Amino acid sequence: MGLDLKKYPDAKVIAVDPSVIPLGSILKVEGYGTAIAADIGGGINGSSIDVFIANQGDALQWGRKSVRVEMIE
Repeated sequence: MGLDLKKYPDAKVIAVDPSVIPLGSILKVEGYGTAIAADIGGGINGSSIDVFIANQGDALQWGRKSVRVEMIE
């Protein structure tokens, strides 16, 4: 969607499979907060998502896990 994440490093953005979650959707992601589905990832298929975390250490701490996702709009 063209969001400049370097300009907004605190943005809550997730990559999704747009055939499952439409781009532009607002979602509540367990442990991450309210985020916008603003990207698609080449490896994102089905119900997988990828959360944006700007700081590498924080991203490694988040890791790979299963979380509950609720669509708000």
